[in-house]
Amino acid sequence: MLSSTSALHRTADLSLPNETLAAIFDGLPPPALADITRVSRRFNAVAERILYSFISITDLLSASAPIPTKTLRCCQSILRRPHLVEAIKRLQIRWQGDFRALSPQKLAAACTEAGAAIQSLLFLEGLDIFLGPANLAIVPSPPIHAIERMVQGCQFPSLRYCSFSAEWTKGVQRYTTILPEFLTLVPSLRQLKISDHHAALILAPHALPALSYFRGSPDAAASLLPGRPVEHLALIGQDSDVNRENLPKMALTSVALRSLDLSAMQVRPILLRNISSYLSGIENLKVRLALRHTLHYALSGITLLAGLSSVLSEFPHLVCFDLSPTEILGGEATFTEEAALCTAWGQVCPLNRIVFPSGTNWQLTAEGTWTRD
Repeated sequence: MLSSTSALHRTADLSLPNETLAAIFDGLPPPALADITRVSRRFNAVAERILYSFISITDLLSASAPIPTKTLRCCQSILRRPHLVEAIKRLQIRWQGDFRALSPQKLAAACTEAGAAIQSLLFLEGLDIFLGPANLAIVPSPPIHAIERMVQGCQFPSLRYCSFSAEWTKGVQRYTTILPEFLTLVPSLRQLKISDHHAALILAPHALPALSYFRGSPDAAASLLPGRPVEHLALIGQDSDVNRENLPKMALTSVALRSLDLSAMQVRPILLRNISSYLSGIENLKVRLALRHTLHYALSGITLLAGLSSVLSEFPHLVCFDLSPTEILGGEATFTEEAALCTAWGQVCPLNRIVFPSGTNWQLTAEGTWTRD
């Protein structure tokens, strides 16, 4: 790689502007960019900005490695290079490990130290933090969620995507008021994922004015969606968490809710009927059905799906029905069985695309016939 970049260096010094070099370097893998930074000062200045535009760090925590060394080294590097702050657009931090081998005090200190660097990233557009077991250990005083220790005081006016998550069980430290305070300071946010918050998320009415996608618990969704332009919703948890108290609130978005993703929970058909009472305008529905718990055991395979016609008839705008996350017992469906279901379901709602548990994708042609990819 160095020999080829040396040749490019001789040419670049003669004629190529930095913008052209950036276009050439863009898309190269990180190891290649790291090589390029060592060719010359000019190459370093251009390649370094690309190298730092998307930072992804993964730390494996254990008794022998109780602190997230890679994360802390990267954050120290960011603080030593303030000239690169404007170039850093996406940051992904992932911690994994066994919480029984971790030190709560060391992890809390690591979160605070990382937060000092994250706070400087004023031009950040995407933030993805998964802290694994960090929040399972006994939280030292003050009681703050591990992710909140990182983002407390941060302001990202250009942030468009945000994902927060940590391993969760009953009794661990919950999010405090720091989370809603943070979300109030990210006015450009369009996509939000919070996988370990299982309660209402109370925000000021003016917060998240551009939010179009949310993934989280039903109670969090019910408190967040009203009055906001959310078009795409993905729910996590148990299907019993979706009830007649939070469903009506999910329907109070300022624009029509178009897609619903239920692939992260086992869904009984009765829940789909309840959803249709409040979210009948859904156009795209992705479901992981819990068929073995709800239909007759004598049925098997694709025949379990035959009873869905009456449920689908309650979704008059449904155009895409994705069942690929569903597990079917009793063997894969035949071409004839899937084709028959396409015809039956297409008669009760305006479907033009169906994905079966087998992963096969069926499309409705302009001539009104179903074809399989």
